[in-house]
Amino acid sequence: MTSAKSHERYTLGHHPSVLRTHAWRTAQNSAAYLLPHLHAGLDVLDLGSGPGTITMDFARLVEPGTVIGIDAAPEVVAEARDRAALAGLENVSFAVGDAYALDLPDDSVDVAHAHQLLQHVGDPVAVIRELRRVVRPGGVIAFRDIVYGGAVWYPLSDGLTRWMEVYQELARANAGEPDAGSRLKSWALAAGLTDIRSTASVWSFESPEDREWWGGAWSERARTSSFATQALEMGIATDRELVQISSAWRDWVDAEDGWFAVPHGEIIATV
Repeated sequence: MTSAKSHERYTLGHHPSVLRTHAWRTAQNSAAYLLPHLHAGLDVLDLGSGPGTITMDFARLVEPGTVIGIDAAPEVVAEARDRAALAGLENVSFAVGDAYALDLPDDSVDVAHAHQLLQHVGDPVAVIRELRRVVRPGGVIAFRDIVYGGAVWYPLSDGLTRWMEVYQELARANAGEPDAGSRLKSWALAAGLTDIRSTASVWSFESPEDREWWGGAWSERARTSSFATQALEMGIATDRELVQISSAWRDWVDAEDGWFAVPHGEIIATV
């Protein structure tokens, strides 16, 4: 019997429309729950660091401590390195790595963080155990993930309803869990964590700028990113449906009363 992780595939891919939205993320808008636990001198791991914007914020907060960002995609790691170099940050580094087998010694960091990672892996409990391995006694493990099924929007739209159906089916076909945020506490307990604080927060988008950032990106993803190519390849959506989804997102962006909110689960666990 094959494991779920052997079938995992990153649903979103690394199309510019994806990386552009990932680069919007900061420690404040995506890791506020962790900020009270950060201070100067800590060593931090940011797993699934992507373009490195959150990672770099951590580096500024813990200096002279060090931060390492690890991601599976070499091209994204290269982008993060360039971004850090331009910012003149010397206490942050980036490396290509495997979330299931980190190239770090036991008890080597004070904080291990993962944002929007566990929804994409086939064995999230194994990844959490690996994070636990590298955190020093008394240190903190922190992870945050979306609950796609909890998203709400207005105006209502058949196209956006179909987007949600396609995304849910595709993410699960790729061995992921699109509602990961609601399962984080369960996974943390299964991984053997005991000192756990489980919270939630919400991303919401309503201004013209925010609607363009979120909906404009999804309008593009629905036609040109891995979301589109994988949905077609696996027979989850037709090209006509993807066009309708893309148009529905553009209509939402253009709607003066457009509003969207999506919850996230968060975990702080002390080792």
